[in-house]
Amino acid sequence: MNEVPSEEVAEALRDVASRLGGFFALDTTSTRRPSDVRLTRVGLAARAQAVNDDYATTAEPRIGVSIAHLGLAARLWSPVLASALVHGIVPTMSTVEWSGGSSALRLPRPEGRRASEFPSLGELADAVHAEVDGVLSAVESGLTVKVAPRLLAGNSASALVGSAAQLLRSRPDMGADLIRLTRELLATDRLQGTGRIIGPDLAFRRRSCCLFYRAPGGGKCGDCCLVR
Repeated sequence: MNEVPSEEVAEALRDVASRLGGFFALDTTSTRRPSDVRLTRVGLAARAQAVNDDYATTAEPRIGVSIAHLGLAARLWSPVLASALVHGIVPTMSTVEWSGGSSALRLPRPEGRRASEFPSLGELADAVHAEVDGVLSAVESGLTVKVAPRLLAGNSASALVGSAAQLLRSRPDMGADLIRLTRELLATDRLQGTGRIIGPDLAFRRRSCCLFYRAPGGGKCGDCCLVR
């Protein structure tokens, strides 16, 4: 395995964050603060409760779980996808945690592998998917609120394509490789059948709903299956 020096991984992630911001930001400082929280199902449940409190959806707790899960998926897919394509580094996400008690993420021990280690597009997609889905699967296991597995898989797919579309707008020169990898990822493991790309700009239509429309004042997302 061709591991990348920690500082090189950190620099790649800092560069991605500075160029793209938002969900692409991933804190790589090594000093842990008391407010940093490990990514666990208990932590996700607490964030879901905060969402339900904010949106007054406590009567239907699965709404908060879905929205919190979708946000987490976006914060995982964005830096991993961008780092793999822009810098040729697939970061290892097993130590990722919430940063400072917020929804932002922190990677205290930046590690990664060269994308060139994977000779085929399918193998690269498997590696990228494993880093993101490994974290998501861990926090999903044992949730006390019942949420359909296909809804959670759809959230992951929606976050993936949303991240890819934003990266495409920033780096149109990478369009061909980005679109090929995104399509390959959508055919990987539980992302299969979650939706389809419907436009050259990576417009997407998912086959499940994140439930945001059920929150007071909520609406339908651009890729929602309920949009006609």
